[in-house]
Amino acid sequence: MIRPNTSNLILWLGVTLIAAGLAACSQQPQPVATAQPQVEEKTFTVTPSTATVKATFLTGELQDMKVSERVERDTGKVVDLPKLRATLKLKNTSENQAARPISGKIQYADAEGKAIPLAEGRGETSFQFPSYQDRLDPGMEASLTIEVPFPAAALKEKKLRDIRLELAYIPSPYKEETVSIQVSVGK
Repeated sequence: MIRPNTSNLILWLGVTLIAAGLAACSQQPQPVATAQPQVEEKTFTVTPSTATVKATFLTGELQDMKVSERVERDTGKVVDLPKLRATLKLKNTSENQAARPISGKIQYADAEGKAIPLAEGRGETSFQFPSYQDRLDPGMEASLTIEVPFPAAALKEKKLRDIRLELAYIPSPYKEETVSIQVSVGK
């Protein structure tokens, strides 16, 4: 009678169990990769899209005003809250004043002229002119792209009536003079 070797039997049993475990693992359903939701940008027109601005001797336009937000295509869930985008163009129309633009702020007003606040945590509607922005001498122009938070309530209730623009700048006198200097050239 041939007796099986105990160590061979244990080895054979271990290999069989490992093979069975691997086979069972390979038959389990693999997780399906979840698709990222598709996001689209919704744009709302502001009428008029361009408005004239005047602050003493600084004049110009707030151009291409529009409000946009990003939403999931399937659910309509807002991914990126609404923002007002526009281009501010300024020109110094003074003959004897220069100005250094510093900052600005946008405010939104309803039909009664009351401010429409932003939701808590939305930040500020102020913007800065670049620190390298030189002064605007008479006749000079400057342009700045603005992107600031927009109140979601103004979109849903369509109660926006006014957009108010505050500008901060440093005015300074501007004067050009000609000075004659008497000279002679000698040999």
